[in-house]
Amino acid sequence: MEPRSYKLQPNSVCLTVEEAEIIRLIDLEELTQEQAASLMGVSRKTLWNDLKRARRKIAHAVLHGHPICVTGGTYKIKNEKEVNDDYAWWR
Repeated sequence: MEPRSYKLQPNSVCLTVEEAEIIRLIDLEELTQEQAASLMGVSRKTLWNDLKRARRKIAHAVLHGHPICVTGGTYKIKNEKEVNDDYAWWR
């Protein structure tokens, strides 16, 4: 991960906001796939596919030394309107 002011590099590995949230729920919060899927309002199959894709992207970035960005996606922040995020944001 790079600071917010860091320019997006051509070799950056980008996760969608949804992929980052799935990683947070499953790997940090230690929810089950069923719990995470329910919280996100998606099927377990969809969650599993997104989780698999996100973990693969992260593994590639870590093993090859690429920066990771979180960008885009369609999501809803609790108690707020839906957001369509077309720009990269960093953690």
